[in-house]
Amino acid sequence: MEFGIPREVRDLERRVGLTPSGVLALTREGHTVYVEKDAGVGAGFSDADYEAAGARIVYTAAEVYGRADVVAKVARPTAAEHALFRPGQTIFSFFHLPVASPDLLEALVAQRVTAVAYEMIEEADGMRPVLQPASIVAGRMAPLIAGHYLRSDQGVPGRHGRGILLSGIPGVPAAAVVIVGGGVLGTNAARAFVGMGAEVTVLDKDPRRLQKIDEQFNGRITTMFSNQYNLRRAVQFADVLVGAVLIPGQRAPILITREMVQQMRPGSVIIDFAIDEGGCVETSRPTTLRDPVYVEENIIHFCVPNLTAAVARTTSYAINNGALPYLHAVARHGWPQALQHQPALLPGINVYQGKLAHPGLAAALGRNAEIDLTKILNEGTVT
Repeated sequence: MEFGIPREVRDLERRVGLTPSGVLALTREGHTVYVEKDAGVGAGFSDADYEAAGARIVYTAAEVYGRADVVAKVARPTAAEHALFRPGQTIFSFFHLPVASPDLLEALVAQRVTAVAYEMIEEADGMRPVLQPASIVAGRMAPLIAGHYLRSDQGVPGRHGRGILLSGIPGVPAAAVVIVGGGVLGTNAARAFVGMGAEVTVLDKDPRRLQKIDEQFNGRITTMFSNQYNLRRAVQFADVLVGAVLIPGQRAPILITREMVQQMRPGSVIIDFAIDEGGCVETSRPTTLRDPVYVEENIIHFCVPNLTAAVARTTSYAINNGALPYLHAVARHGWPQALQHQPALLPGINVYQGKLAHPGLAAALGRNAEIDLTKILNEGTVT
């Protein structure tokens, strides 16, 4: 099978769809991998590294898409890339279709593409093996962002941070950090903030998660059940508010209203990691690594969807490690047999050969699923 690794084209997007080690794993099995020139440079991988792994270097994205049966990338395709889709192709990416431009879905359907969303691949135990490492990276970056924008010399013209050291010092309290969502990202953010010496509170609606967090951190973290009353209380004392709510395949719920944001102390910081799925804070809107913050209601907002591109090498390795088993399944067995060998692919398929396939995603888009992929697992057929 022929694979393609295009160079990511979004601004400051330096991650790459496969590392040289991932390419080597495919070429050793006899597959051909086309890598666009300089695709890995931003993550520290040269064209020579890819050639040593058996890749063939090509010079345009059009050639990558034109040759590849399967395209592996990170960020969802841009409008310029839609025109490059090849009929019947498979594309692996973080698609986030509920908040994507409708043009993307239209292009996938028109070219009968099979679109596999990394954020929705899910094992039987609930683990999301490609999303999870990316979430770990993002969570552990949270204190770096918060500590920076809490500084008195940071923010935007007319509004700077509160001038608070995350850890505090003897006689001066540490920063109060409130994390909404106790999943993988939220737990890793909590771990990183605790390591910096901050006072951390985690809210979640699942008591089992709260119990696990309490046990994991030996009571060093305050846990609260997530409801409107507790959210309103917690937001008022937060120097840093972290949104870590994710429902893959659906728009993130708005849990923090504008009214709640207005109750925060001026110069506090909101980091909305749910911005990939629309954001869980009413005042959030997407920003970029080049221009990462804005001020709304006197609060500094950091809402960068592709935050982990700032540590492109680490994240590229993490995504590579999580995605490779599923790329192997498609390479070895093709569709639809790959689903029988890797059932975790099933929830990840947003579009199958041009047909909207995921019922939850279809509902989020106000449409109906057009194909039932569970037939593959049950009967070996597709209807």
